[in-house]
Amino acid sequence: MTSNNPAVFLLMVNGQIESANFPEYDDLYCKYCFVYGHDWAPTSGLEEGISQITSKGRGSQSLVWNFPLDITFKSTNPFGWPQIVVSVYGPDTFGNDVVRGYGAVHIPFTPGKHTKTIPMFVPESTSRLQKFTSWLMGRRPEFTDPKVVAQGEGREVTRVCSQGFVTLQFNIVTKDMKKLGYETTSTEHSSATGLTRTEQPYGT
Repeated sequence: MTSNNPAVFLLMVNGQIESANFPEYDDLYCKYCFVYGHDWAPTSGLEEGISQITSKGRGSQSLVWNFPLDITFKSTNPFGWPQIVVSVYGPDTFGNDVVRGYGAVHIPFTPGKHTKTIPMFVPESTSRLQKFTSWLMGRRPEFTDPKVVAQGEGREVTRVCSQGFVTLQFNIVTKDMKKLGYETTSTEHSSATGLTRTEQPYGT
């Protein structure tokens, strides 16, 4: 006999990495990956991807990718709610691919359509000599693993420079959260996580 009380809830995410604004750069492409807690697991879709190279249109500062996102997660609790990490790359003066920006944002907590704009940043050299050497060699400072952008460890000692923005569009659907005792609330009345735990036990 099957139980009416599910053991997990589902978070279904689709949408797109819509566009970017990097006034100083052109001919850019992006990569994305998801970072999530130990209780989370993807059940379908792609965890990472790389877009096409796009250029600015005549008289426009926008770089349009419209690169699709589609993934479904399952979990038993909201701790470690998924984040998407976006990295943007493009050619430098010598034609080498270098990082132009890192950024991360949590997947929206509430069902529906959402638009998020992520401020991007790049790590900086700690000295003028290192900065000149990295420019000369075509090797800008970058993270070995972009997923560190979504984590707090060591970020306070990393020297960074802000540049550019990336806009993402999400369509969010959740399933069985309320049956597990979690209720999504509007952003106006939500807690820091956007979720509240109902006190009434289930199965009574």
